[in-house]
Amino acid sequence: MAEDKEVLREVWEGRIPVRFELAAADVSSVEPPDHFFLLVPRVTYITLVMDKVKRQFQKHVDLQEHEQEMWFEFDGQPLKWHIPVGLLFDLLAHRTILPWNLTVHFSRFPEDELLRCPTEEAIEAHFMATIKEADCLKHRSAVINSMTKRDHNQLWTGIKSDRFDLFWSSNKRLMQSKLQGQANAVDYFRAVPIRLYQADKPYVQPLFRPVDDEVIGAGCDWTDVCDSRCALMHVMVEGTAPTTSFKPINLFL
Repeated sequence: MAEDKEVLREVWEGRIPVRFELAAADVSSVEPPDHFFLLVPRVTYITLVMDKVKRQFQKHVDLQEHEQEMWFEFDGQPLKWHIPVGLLFDLLAHRTILPWNLTVHFSRFPEDELLRCPTEEAIEAHFMATIKEADCLKHRSAVINSMTKRDHNQLWTGIKSDRFDLFWSSNKRLMQSKLQGQANAVDYFRAVPIRLYQADKPYVQPLFRPVDDEVIGAGCDWTDVCDSRCALMHVMVEGTAPTTSFKPINLFL
């Protein structure tokens, strides 16, 4: 996977056209502001575009609301900041006619539905926690623990600034299926990190081993990966619905 750079770049460069609209309850100007349009990377987090959106709308909002935490809503549902934009769109709006219409709020933060995200460091900490969890499954944390602080910073900076080459200069090590220098190294991960998200339920994270009796993939399909907590109806991966013959292992090896 780490060698197929052009495919990886195509996936990275996926964008969602988004139309941001200031919530009517927050408009303090005589006329409501124009809508604001952005092409948002699928791999980013919605809060990482917050500064651009805030600069566009804050002059139309009461000064006392400027220091409030801004949040986004789609079709009456607050958007969770810790889920990447592409995944949010696939969960909530994949049948929506583009652009994706989001409502911007400067007040009335939904405390019972959203966790607050006070700083960018909170997003970074969450992102790195998911990277570490994935490497624990793939390599028993051997790779992430061998990486330097600079390597960790490159991963986050690549996501934050939408820089593919910077991100993959570090991430390629995390995607190596064989750990160099290890005795009895094998050509596959010990387990593949998979999360199955559903719009109205907690995500499911089954333990999926890519090898069974030395046979890579073991013929597993999506129903083998799911369990009773996941009523599998329609699978989407990076905005695309795989065919029934497409195996989960094809995503990783």
